[in-house]
Order: sequence, then C-alpha cells, then structure tokens
Amino acid sequence: MFPIRDDQPRFSTPYVNYFIIALNVLIYVFFEIPVQMQGGRHFEALIFQFGFVPEHLTGALAGAPHYSISASLLTIFTSMFLHGDLFHIIGNLWFLWIFGDNIEDYLGHFSYLIFYLLCGIAAALTFIAINPSSIVPTIGASGAIAGIMGAYILLYPRARVQTLVVLIVFITFWWLPAWVFLGYWFLIQFVATSVEAGAAAHHQTGGVAFAAHVGGFVAGLLMIKLFPKRTPTYRYGSW
Repeated sequence: MFPIRDDQPRFSTPYVNYFIIALNVLIYVFFEIPVQMQGGRHFEALIFQFGFVPEHLTGALAGAPHYSISASLLTIFTSMFLHGDLFHIIGNLWFLWIFGDNIEDYLGHFSYLIFYLLCGIAAALTFIAINPSSIVPTIGASGAIAGIMGAYILLYPRARVQTLVVLIVFITFWWLPAWVFLGYWFLIQFVATSVEAGAAAHHQTGGVAFAAHVGGFVAGLLMIKLFPKRTPTYRYGSW
C-alpha cells in the first residue's frame, strides 16, 4: 500500500516541512549525486563518514580511543539528511509531504522542527539498542518521518488516506482511515524488526533499519502530547 494524499485540512503554511524536504533534495542533488558519479568507493566513504554507525558510538562510550562520542552523536543528525538512492529519497519525502504538514499545523513551526529531530534521535537510539555492535551505517529520514506518522495516528486517526493498493494483478485506490493505513504500516515494521533483531543476534545486519522506524513511530506517538498545541491566534501568526 502506498499513500497518495490525505483529507485532513490544515490552516497554515508548513514552511518547516517544505524546508526539510528542500534541504534533503538539495543535499542529495548537489552533494550525494556528484560523489556517486565518482564511483562506489567514494560514496561508501561518504556514507561511513556521515552515516550513523552504532559501533562507533558504543565503542566511544566504552572508551575505545579511535572513536569519538561527539563525532558519533553528530552523525545521528547528518544521517537524517542522506539517502542511498533516488527511490529512497522520493519514498521518504513523499510520506513527509503527506503527513508532515498537519503535524506542523498542530505544533507550530519551531516546535515541529524540534519534534522532527527528536523523533530522528529516538529512531537512532532504538536502532543502536537492537544492533549495538553493527558496523553498517544507517542513513535516511525515515526514522524521523516515522515519528511524524506516529503523531498523526494519535491526532488524526479518523482522517482518510487515499491509498494505492495492488491486488495481485489489479491496481486500485482505496480511502482508508489513517489508523488503518498507519497501523498496518507499523505492524509491518514491527514484524520486520523482530526479524532484524534475530539477524543482529547472529551478526547478520544490513538493508532497511526497521528498528529505527519502530522507534521513531513510538517516540512520535508518545511525545506529541508533551508538546503544547499552538493556540488559534498562533495558527495565523508568527513562529
């Protein structure tokens, strides 16, 4: 299932959501693509430098001299703005486009930015809890975006999401309640995380960081009500 649009109205322009989307696109086009064109080794070096590697942080916390705590923590943020390929970035930013505007509308611009980053941090910490010794770098905005989706399912469970559904050889569009679409999405991530945890136990990690999706989603679900909802006057005012 793939979301096309939702029917939840908003009452303000989501400037921060637009900024996050634009920043991700700019980084991919002007920073990542040129490196990719230089060859796989160069791009791999880039990902290892700016992606989040769990072992780098756990090693630094354990006192390993060749790892830096500050550098490892910084990559939690830099990794949120890197993507592996065109499909990766399009998929992530499309979900953010659909669900992010309403969360920014609820929180206000500055609070939305803080909320987004906190969800990304929670996603990274969840991944490191499942894969503490992983040397595979994780990149992508999906953990933070999962937090946006977690907030959305709590705030707007009855909003409808137009969904592309593929049934064997048939393609159709259904309007699904947000709690159905996002609940199904979370279930898939949760099951995949269980498999991921088993693979980590046998030191076989790689691919999609499903644990980060689960951690981000749960963080968004739990944190959204801790942030004050902006007042009606604030809706139409400044930051």
